[in-house]
Amino acid sequence: MKPGARRLTGSDGVSHTFDPGSFALELILSGGPPPWDRYEQLQTPDDAAAWLAGSYLAADLPFAAEDVRISKPDLTRLKEFRTMLWHVVPALIADAKEVPGIAARDLTPADREYLNSTVGETPRPELDEHGAIRWQTPITMRQVLGAAAQDLIEIIGSDRVSRLRMCQGSNCALMFYDTSRPGNRRWCSMQRCGNRHKVGNYRTRHND
Repeated sequence: MKPGARRLTGSDGVSHTFDPGSFALELILSGGPPPWDRYEQLQTPDDAAAWLAGSYLAADLPFAAEDVRISKPDLTRLKEFRTMLWHVVPALIADAKEVPGIAARDLTPADREYLNSTVGETPRPELDEHGAIRWQTPITMRQVLGAAAQDLIEIIGSDRVSRLRMCQGSNCALMFYDTSRPGNRRWCSMQRCGNRHKVGNYRTRHND
């Protein structure tokens, strides 16, 4: 499975692969404020390092969990950034449904200042002894948050914002950036909500 794509299991026990389409939106999947804290995956700095090694950040140049330097205060900073995403991303999505327990808000001056002050340093590439490219390590939390902030700023500040989506499945609030060529992705996954929609339409047609 490519970095950034996540294997999720719903409350019904059905597993599916979900691609959030961007590093910033992928962070939302790692947990969140109540009631979404029940899905928390970043309990410790080691958890966060392992999660990041499987993220979009590793899509172009893979790295290992031990290549990431994360302290307990760093983990708190990462979760603060993630909480901001939970509140502002739904407000950027046209026709987004209400996310239970989350008060969506338009980007405030404080949010903009937070993003602008966070963007900056990102992971740096270098050449190894064989002339191959890799990330310079250790990768720091400042670089991780810088990459996430840059990702979100580049989406918000361009017409790419129109490709932010929320799954159209009932009782599904997964958010993603639509990377499909036609820009018409509707579902978190065809394995889950897309298939449920097809089955529902089939039953409706055959019950008429």
